[in-house]
Amino acid sequence: MNPVPPYPEDRPRRGRFLVITIAAAMTVSATISLGRWQLSRAAQKEALQASIDAEKQKPPLTQAEFLALGKGSDALHRAVRLRGLWLTPQTVYLDNRQMHGTPGFYVLTPFALEGTEQTVMVQRGWIQRNFVDRTKLEPVETPAGIVEVTGLLEPPPSHLLELGSAAAAPGAAASSPAAAASTPDVQTAAAAPVAEGYSPIRQNLDLEAFRAETKLPLRTDVSLQQSGPASEGLQRDWPAPALGLERHYGYAFQWFGLSALVVILYVWFQFITPLRRARRRARDGRF
Repeated sequence: MNPVPPYPEDRPRRGRFLVITIAAAMTVSATISLGRWQLSRAAQKEALQASIDAEKQKPPLTQAEFLALGKGSDALHRAVRLRGLWLTPQTVYLDNRQMHGTPGFYVLTPFALEGTEQTVMVQRGWIQRNFVDRTKLEPVETPAGIVEVTGLLEPPPSHLLELGSAAAAPGAAASSPAAAASTPDVQTAAAAPVAEGYSPIRQNLDLEAFRAETKLPLRTDVSLQQSGPASEGLQRDWPAPALGLERHYGYAFQWFGLSALVVILYVWFQFITPLRRARRRARDGRF
């Protein structure tokens, strides 16, 4: 007389099988959908990158075409050629910016456009930090008089995380030489000395606040990212926009991997494990 099998939990439970099957199907469907969504986001980012590259290949806008733009965002990443005057006293050094993995400063100087009352902020380039004295700035050559600048129309500089009230501009509005007059003359502003105690080093730069501080007729919707080889003590190997393509592909791989894992576990526990138990019972029953 064969003993009663000591595995009552192994008896077929059709209800549990059905529940697990539905749960596995829903999980696989959800993870596959999420993976496909990440791939679609990556495709959108690739299309955006192609659009940016296409804009960069177009002929540069003239100064008249730039002035005719209603919004700077209508021509983002497009090359433009401008003539005007550097407003050197209002130069700003954005701290904690890297180029090729080396910390330093982005150098930004307002540029008064010739024959107009408009000023645009120019991201001129990058200089390395002095690792002994962070307040000591490497020399930057700024040509005097009317010059021509070529660059790409880009959004204002990105903001980095900053703590407390350190975000405030190191120099008060009164310390800016251009703030002394409600309608500043750009020639006077360019030649005026910097007020004593004024520090141009900042963590971030808000163009709206900078416009109010300096009283300059500054465009706040766009900036000019100067292009070309290193010059004037500045490097211009600007990093490409971080679109996050690798992140989307990585997430898609994770979702598809999770889907495959669910399928493998479902097949293992719903089919292979019961089959092995049945074979083991049959073997135990023969001996």
